[in-house]
Amino acid sequence: MTRDTRPVLSRRNLLRGAVALVVLLLAIQLVPYGRDHADPAVAREPAWDTPATRELARAACFDCHSNLTTWPWYSNVAPVSWLVQRDVDVGRQVLNFSEWGGAQEVDDVVEAVQEGSMPPIQYRLLHAGARLSDAQRRELASGLEATLARSPAAP
Repeated sequence: MTRDTRPVLSRRNLLRGAVALVVLLLAIQLVPYGRDHADPAVAREPAWDTPATRELARAACFDCHSNLTTWPWYSNVAPVSWLVQRDVDVGRQVLNFSEWGGAQEVDDVVEAVQEGSMPPIQYRLLHAGARLSDAQRRELASGLEATLARSPAAP
């Protein structure tokens, strides 16, 4: 008779794994990145074409593309806090409606909204206001195009 030498998942092994996971999750809370949620003051916004465009942009874009970020509770819990902080840092670097100096590529901004790559899926899943209908997406793209065209780079 041969004996099966494959490891058996026992309750003890499952418990050890669960404890190790909890210890790891607690330990990564000590990493300071992702919890510095100081929003700089708003320096200059673009000359919005309509209040409706600004409101759509606020709902769908401002959390990552402005200094008016709303930081949800999970933005304080690693490793999710790391992802949220990275998204905000990169978003502000690419386009920041609160430190307006003009958009580098108006066409790229409008195209990202039109094709649905902005706001990204992970953001839309957690933020109902960013789930734009097709009509809202068209309105935002058109409004951003008009806004960005009339708000050139600052001198």
